[in-house]
Amino acid sequence: MSQLASIDGYQYEDSDTNDSHSYLLPAVRSELAQVFSKLRSDALQPRLFDLGCGNGCIAAKLSEDGWQVSGVDPSLEGIAQAKASYPDLKLEHGSAYDDLSRKWGTFPVIVSLEVVEHVYAPRDYAKTLFELCEPGGTVIVSTPYHGYLKNLALALSGKMDRHFTALWDHGHIKFWSCSTLSTLLEEAGFETPRYLRVGRIPPLAKSMIAIARRP
Repeated sequence: MSQLASIDGYQYEDSDTNDSHSYLLPAVRSELAQVFSKLRSDALQPRLFDLGCGNGCIAAKLSEDGWQVSGVDPSLEGIAQAKASYPDLKLEHGSAYDDLSRKWGTFPVIVSLEVVEHVYAPRDYAKTLFELCEPGGTVIVSTPYHGYLKNLALALSGKMDRHFTALWDHGHIKFWSCSTLSTLLEEAGFETPRYLRVGRIPPLAKSMIAIARRP
């Protein structure tokens, strides 16, 4: 596996969900429910790939909703916890820098939550998303939200240092707006995404969720 040595040290305390999932999961599940109803007629158990599955907690929740979930994550610790807590799920060590579609094939749905802000080479990440997504398929990508009013509020409140996590090993290294994330996904070949902003009122949202279709 390429480039994993520098990114496999992300730490997980346990295999449970965290605070961000309280506002991400309801919105993601709502979106997926709409896709699920369309796919169910073609497959008894629609397939979904979790790119950056971490400790497996999201994959487990989506599996409860009826999805057949596979996924990868570069964190050795995260995958160890996932395998211990959710042994029935197909979750393995790997990253967006690998040729995942060659190994796993393509999927009608790709989910990648709070991952792109950690990625050193975002265009490689987006290329992998595109290759994993079958024609007509959907990708759902979330990341902390950045916009003018939120950044101004952070500056005025003196919370910039805490927000940008400069001292967090394996933390956030890219900070996305709707515009820049749209450019990334469109360059990879996806249609222009639509967005949900979650966690607070939209101008101060904690995270944004991009939903994009592969033509």
